[in-house]
Amino acid sequence: MLQVSEKIRESVNFVEELINMYMEMGVSPGVYAYGEKALERLKERFAAIDAIAEYNQAKVLNAMRKNRVSAACFTTTTGYGYDDLGRDTLEKVYADVFHTEAALVRPQITCGTHALTVALSANLLPGDELLSPVGMPYDTLQEVIGIRESPCSLKEYGVSYRQVDLLPGGEFDYDGIRAAINEKTKLITIQRSKGYATRPTFSVAQIGELIAFCKQCKPDVICMVDNCYGEFVETDEPTNVGADMAVGSLIKNLGGGLAPTGGYICGRQDLIDRCAYRLTAPGLGREVGANLGVLPAFYQGLFLAPTVVSSAAKGAVFAAACYEKLGFRVVPSSREVRRDIIQAVELKSRAGMVAFCKGIQAAAPVDSYVTPEPWAMPGYEDEVIMAAGAFIQGASIELSADGPIREPYAVYFQGGLTWYHAKLGILMSLQNMLDAGLIEL
Repeated sequence: MLQVSEKIRESVNFVEELINMYMEMGVSPGVYAYGEKALERLKERFAAIDAIAEYNQAKVLNAMRKNRVSAACFTTTTGYGYDDLGRDTLEKVYADVFHTEAALVRPQITCGTHALTVALSANLLPGDELLSPVGMPYDTLQEVIGIRESPCSLKEYGVSYRQVDLLPGGEFDYDGIRAAINEKTKLITIQRSKGYATRPTFSVAQIGELIAFCKQCKPDVICMVDNCYGEFVETDEPTNVGADMAVGSLIKNLGGGLAPTGGYICGRQDLIDRCAYRLTAPGLGREVGANLGVLPAFYQGLFLAPTVVSSAAKGAVFAAACYEKLGFRVVPSSREVRRDIIQAVELKSRAGMVAFCKGIQAAAPVDSYVTPEPWAMPGYEDEVIMAAGAFIQGASIELSADGPIREPYAVYFQGGLTWYHAKLGILMSLQNMLDAGLIEL
């Protein structure tokens, strides 16, 4: 059961009152007890997650101190945004955190897919070829590339695409990659996280090995990593192991739940310069782009991100521990080292996905009374169900769960600004599954 000091136990009937509050929110004593048993098995895992958070917190603090972040950096700029001290300093901070020559961190980048689109379109020209050595990219990137037809895709502008699928065991197909790289191969995109697949997420070390191999095959090839969902889960980032660019969203890990919008691209100076020209205009680049008052949230979000990510990682491990005990396939398992914040749970049916997501939504501080339903979502081929009671719309570092309604009926759980909220969400999902007759504890 819950461990608390004797002093607290004497002053109030702590455990009883806590269980009563959980019951008030819809969690039965049986589900609560099931969760507590799972937590007993996770003490060492949680300690390891805390150690990573401390390391990454030191990394962020060091970068902020080195670059002399001051109150003047929080000043709002409008119009062109010339000489924006806060914007330029923040980009230096990001470059230091990622150990890169430059960074582009802007509210004008609307999401992770937009950041990836900027990076790709800035560094691929007609006649170039894009290679994915890790199989099919995430759903929303398929239209960007032209795998699914769309106006303004890379394909429409004369960029070809090739992919090499992973081997059946999830390993890189090095022979296939060697054969695929040719004189037209300009850029290699590596999706770190699993996305809407059930393969394992790649570790930074695995990404480093893949990059080294690709560079051996073609030394001048650009290696870009889609870093979404993976930031601060490990002590290193892909740019520490050879990635020329790392790309992500600020409404995920690095925004710390505070950034209201935005994205980042960190990497080689020449590549980032091109990204800035593509985002704004040739000749203007990073010199324009007003911050519109979002910089305090960007700075504080980054500052909080290591702790927030650790809370999300604990929630993911807890979800894995709870559901694998019930016989569901989970990726990764509760025993595997975390590589991102996403926890895939194969729920075997449409009804299971719906029940799970309804439980997550009911645990939310925002829109808890809303019932999520599957619907046709822009950029996705299948209907998607999404539970997301978030302060920042679409912030997947906040507690959420979603997935396309298709076999193997996997739901993707992620986020939690605090570990305790993540815990409640998982307990509510279990309760909803139990009430629907889909599980037995």
